[in-house]
Amino acid sequence: MKNETLEIRCKLQIAKPVAEVFDAIVDPVKMAGYFLEKGSGPLESGKTVYWKFPEFNDEFPVKTEKVEPDQLVSLSWGSDAQKTTVDFLLEPVDNGSQTLITVTEKSRPNNEAGIKWLKDNTEGWANFLACMKASLEYGINLRKGAFDFLKK
Repeated sequence: MKNETLEIRCKLQIAKPVAEVFDAIVDPVKMAGYFLEKGSGPLESGKTVYWKFPEFNDEFPVKTEKVEPDQLVSLSWGSDAQKTTVDFLLEPVDNGSQTLITVTEKSRPNNEAGIKWLKDNTEGWANFLACMKASLEYGINLRKGAFDFLKK
């Protein structure tokens, strides 16, 4: 059977409880410590916010589709023709002292453009998870200055 669509899935365990990881996703001030330059508001079901990344001039609309506190954040972004859904699934591990976070983005056609999207966004979500871990566990913003070369 041929796979007609592509989907990204990245996972990482973070040594913080689910509530703290969840808050770092929905709170734009906390997200600015590891991922964004700024966000226009918290991620809440049915609301659209705007994310500004330090390496880009534009702000990107993000529609929050569903929020289940301490379990799931689902959002959509991109142009109408290229809109994708991103899910952040949170699972407690080690008696709740740690969190397994799974980021899934879907989907694009299995063609040359889709494969480029898969490569670029898989790198992006893996970077997101590493930056989140460094921020929550060690107070380090790995993203700061990391993509300044894109501004040139």
